[in-house]
Amino acid sequence: MLVLPKGVRHMPSYLSRAAQEALVEEVRVVVQGAPLFVPAMPRTGKEMSVRMTNCGSLGWVTDKELGYRYQLTHPLTGEPWPAIPDALMQLWQEVSAYPHPPEACLVNFYGQDAKMGLHQDRDEADLSAPVVSVSLGDDCLFRVGPTTRDGGTKSFRLKSGDVVVLGGEGRLCFHGVDRIYPSTSALLKNGGRINLTLRRVNP
Repeated sequence: MLVLPKGVRHMPSYLSRAAQEALVEEVRVVVQGAPLFVPAMPRTGKEMSVRMTNCGSLGWVTDKELGYRYQLTHPLTGEPWPAIPDALMQLWQEVSAYPHPPEACLVNFYGQDAKMGLHQDRDEADLSAPVVSVSLGDDCLFRVGPTTRDGGTKSFRLKSGDVVVLGGEGRLCFHGVDRIYPSTSALLKNGGRINLTLRRVNP
């Protein structure tokens, strides 16, 4: 049996197929208002393999010039981010055990060759709030470890409809996506994986 770090919760099949389909439609509306862009690493300017956007009062962005940060507007259009869909606000209430609503929802789109290196989510001023992550579309191999880089990691598959919460002692656990398993879900017409990550930024 897979034992995850304390504070890391995996809730398989949390969202029904109908709820997943409805959420994909909501994401499409978000992307119409805030088009996907390619984030780049600080200093090097190396482009990430995911495309992303945000919804909520704040959005997470990164580029060579200014690095990782939250801002009020889309980096390309200059427009405010669309609102977080009600279904995600409801999900946060159900699983976060936190009294205040999320301010940002990162929308990451993974093509079949995309991945995400091991990292911590630590750009938020409020680290007492958890990070709530939703998987839609193709399976991925998710890796999670302790709060230091030198600890051993565990890997497991995330499927469409799964929810992962990093909270409490697990809030700063290193985590990443090693690979996508193409054609493992028919949820997205052209394949790929959408990851929605709800975050509270300010205390």
